[in-house]
Amino acid sequence: MTTSTPPAATADTGAVVGRSASIETLRWPGLDATGALAAVITTRHGGVSEGPWASANLGLHVGDHPDKVIENRHRAAAAVGLPLDALVFCHQSHGTTVAAVTADDAGRGTRTESDALADVDAIVTTESSVGLVIMVADCVPMVLVDPQARVLAAVHAGWRGTVGGIAQVAIGDMVRHGADPSRIVVGIGPAVHPDEYQVGEEVAAGIVSLLGADPTSPAGAPILRTDQPDADSQRRWRCDLAGANASLLVACGINPENIHTTGRFSGDGDFFSDRQERPCGRFAVMAHLLADQDGVD
Repeated sequence: MTTSTPPAATADTGAVVGRSASIETLRWPGLDATGALAAVITTRHGGVSEGPWASANLGLHVGDHPDKVIENRHRAAAAVGLPLDALVFCHQSHGTTVAAVTADDAGRGTRTESDALADVDAIVTTESSVGLVIMVADCVPMVLVDPQARVLAAVHAGWRGTVGGIAQVAIGDMVRHGADPSRIVVGIGPAVHPDEYQVGEEVAAGIVSLLGADPTSPAGAPILRTDQPDADSQRRWRCDLAGANASLLVACGINPENIHTTGRFSGDGDFFSDRQERPCGRFAVMAHLLADQDGVD
């Protein structure tokens, strides 16, 4: 495993619901159409966890029983077509560090947090035998693939990662592995609804610094909308965090038509939301490259 630290509107809003090993998942038809990868978004349905973690919680760090989480992870791995020991999990820290992984990293973080990739918020690979996992419960999860160069990435973007340019850093790492931004196809998973995400000056200023004044999503919707001040008369905004990341992807050279969304949001009943309920579980994006036509990487 190697790590990289950062240098100094979308094609559709459709998702296909499926079920495998009892886990309910979503897929991006636009990513499926590339034929280069298998990718799913897990929901909170079809697992064995109980209480606030019901039922398909994939997070070992949120207070759920570890054995139940591991069973849920087995089911989720099957949904993406891999055994659990082929997956790689991160200890995500809302930073901008990217890890490049190979088959030697397979199994890290699957059964314990102690051997997960430490302080990593994006993973890149060129090998089909290893699956990438990013867990969320309001932050923006993304899967990026260059089908021609066979480079895959999975990214976690909370507000700190977003304003730090985690998507840009991940794309830079993909380019170092042979990807071309003009060929990259992206799936953005469910995140917090823009109407429910109130932010203060620090976040708003970071978004403006990243994307310029009055930033808009690729679809033309405002990323920041003025909201009512808080009790201390501090300025507040509503923020479209997924739209901010989509705009950054376009700024990095990705064709807006290659960016696919689901039309779904965390906290809508099918996905965990840390902003709505604590404790709560975590859902995930999971992806791996498919073997090429010759059956080799």
